[in-house]
Amino acid sequence: MQKSINVKKLVATTFCVAALTAPAIAAGPGMLDNDPKRPVAAIAADLNIAADQFVACFNDVNPAPKGTNPTGAREKANKAILLPCLQEANADITNNMLDQVMDKYRPEGRVAGR
Repeated sequence: MQKSINVKKLVATTFCVAALTAPAIAAGPGMLDNDPKRPVAAIAADLNIAADQFVACFNDVNPAPKGTNPTGAREKANKAILLPCLQEANADITNNMLDQVMDKYRPEGRVAGR
């Protein structure tokens, strides 16, 4: 009887650990949980920063839903989060540089500043 209880505990613990870590593993390094199709490595290279630095800075950004353009308010709010964080990684990043790089990798092309 004791072995079956321990096996049940082991299975339950394993399931809980897997459930808690699966999202982080699924996203993988250099992937964005909030925008998983964004080409992180290419953007980071163009900004001359490491991919993990871009991911860390992008974590609090709220991208527009797929197939839509960001509103001006959303764009400004995201820029207020993203730009200063990126500049900590590379002080040479300017607002224009960030717009150019991000626009380059948007499927719909130029959006920033419309």
